[in-house]
Amino acid sequence: MHTANSDKKLKPVGEWNHSRILFNKGHVEHWLNGKKIVAFEAWTDEWHQKRTSGKWKTYPDYGKAKKGFIALQDHGNKAYYKNIRVREL
Repeated sequence: MHTANSDKKLKPVGEWNHSRILFNKGHVEHWLNGKKIVAFEAWTDEWHQKRTSGKWKTYPDYGKAKKGFIALQDHGNKAYYKNIRVREL
């Protein structure tokens, strides 16, 4: 729902990107290759407005769970993952 800033730089094909997502009590940061590219607060009025007006508006339960499973996805292309670590904060 949040657009990455201009620091979003992907590595060339054949090199691994390093991604880190921090989700701590509603504060969310997405780091890519050592640069913070997204930061927002979940469940705020702004967040709810984005959720109900964007592509997620037809999914009434999207983003409501505060505990659960983690899913990895691609956007129609091949995706490869390695060294995945999940820690509870």
